[in-house]
Amino acid sequence: MIKNFVHGRVCIFIDAANILYSQQTLGWKVDFQKLKQYFAKECDLKGIHFYTGSVGANDKQQKFLEKLKYYGYQVTAKEVKRIRVSRNTFEWKGNLDVELTIDVIKNLNNFDTLVLLSGDSDFAPLLDTVKQAGKRAIVMSTKGHVSKELLERSKYINLKKLKDEIAYFK
Repeated sequence: MIKNFVHGRVCIFIDAANILYSQQTLGWKVDFQKLKQYFAKECDLKGIHFYTGSVGANDKQQKFLEKLKYYGYQVTAKEVKRIRVSRNTFEWKGNLDVELTIDVIKNLNNFDTLVLLSGDSDFAPLLDTVKQAGKRAIVMSTKGHVSKELLERSKYINLKKLKDEIAYFK
């Protein structure tokens, strides 16, 4: 499917937080080994990058990140922060938008098509920059988790359509 929309060399950048929310909506999990295999089969994959917040010495999360590295992902993780949003309410934030953006810019000469797995409107200026450099931009996410700003700037592929290819089954 995606091979119909990509051109030339392809780099994938994954905003893990956004994909986590997409999985909750979809009701199934992405098998990241299958995801990598799917891209490798469908296009000239030059890199696959994964950005996530980490929680201390969480063994389960560390094993997952090591598995991603084994599959060939470039993993960028940073410790989440506890942010007070009101007197007795806190949110956990592990925002890696800046790191992802910097890495895309650094890699502009290494791809012809960017595939961004996120729906975050903060990435709209990044897509503008990628397109101004003469590159294609594809966004993969789920309805309800993709901003209109990204939809206006890229080809959109709903992850739901790839369930048979990338879903995790025990």
